[in-house]
Amino acid sequence: MSALSSLQRPLINRSSLHRRFPLSPPPPPPADRLCLRPPNPHHGRRLEIRALDAAQPFDLESRFSDRFQKSSKLKIAIIGFGNFGQFLAKTLIPQGHTILAYSRSDYSDVAASLGASFFSDADDLCEEHPEVILLCTSILSTEKVLRSLPFQRLKRSTLFVDVLSVKEFPRSLLMQMLPLDFDILCTHPMFGPESGKDGWNKLPFVYEKVRIGTDESRVSRCEKFLDIFAKEGCRMVEMSCADHDRHAAGTQFITHTMGRILEKLKLESTPINTKGYETLLDLVENTSSDSFDLYYGLFMYNKNALEELERLDLAFESLKKELFGQLHDILRKQLFGKAEGSEGSESLESQNN
Repeated sequence: MSALSSLQRPLINRSSLHRRFPLSPPPPPPADRLCLRPPNPHHGRRLEIRALDAAQPFDLESRFSDRFQKSSKLKIAIIGFGNFGQFLAKTLIPQGHTILAYSRSDYSDVAASLGASFFSDADDLCEEHPEVILLCTSILSTEKVLRSLPFQRLKRSTLFVDVLSVKEFPRSLLMQMLPLDFDILCTHPMFGPESGKDGWNKLPFVYEKVRIGTDESRVSRCEKFLDIFAKEGCRMVEMSCADHDRHAAGTQFITHTMGRILEKLKLESTPINTKGYETLLDLVENTSSDSFDLYYGLFMYNKNALEELERLDLAFESLKKELFGQLHDILRKQLFGKAEGSEGSESLESQNN
């Protein structure tokens, strides 16, 4: 019996054995049979799907795409939500950017219809910490508007962008008035609500990176803003503010001047319009839709404009002299042609005799 009892095997406590030697979890089921179940409170691990092509709302691919889309968008405050500010907002908002509008006039209904938030108080606007301050004010009111902004409520690295039709003036103003921490980008979309109403493709967009911080985030923010116009097909032209004003005086200012002159002539369409005349009518329409303050700003704040105006005046006087000189010769021949001819023949006869 003692030998038999010694051969008997001791009873095994399975619960204690499981605690000392835990069983490995079973292999996961095949992908085509994978299903979600509430987590088992007795297990320490939760089942989680990380498939890129899954259609579930937690699909990693959609997460990454959404995160990228958000990172490429900007919060932009448009200062001056008049005609041009609204014109830009109609493109910025469909691109997914958040627009905060601020203006002296009440454009809250217009802003709401476009999908923008309207602010009538500059302090409230700046406390929203926009990444970009987009100045869409008139040239004449820019300095006054800048002085009214509470810079201390903005983030110290805020990017300031102007879209004025002259460039040396706002560049100098922003450099003087803004704290050194703020970035500055001077731009000029060389189109407006009339010329850009059918799209911005191939229309010129001039810019100068006046002061952009070297941090990767600040460089990226500047590129994101420029990409707004590049995506619309604009012809991106990087140019100094001085060069812009020199070229613009001979193009934009002269164009507006000729349009204003023709407007004073009160040109009207006729049943026999030529293509050239239609072009003049279009010029009048495009330039007259802009305020006189804009035209005056082009003259007052571009040091090259006066020279172009003087050249235009000299060219007109030269053209008149050429016309009247030709007319004088014709009239002289008509009035004195026969007399001068007879006097010439008499002188020849006297010489022969």
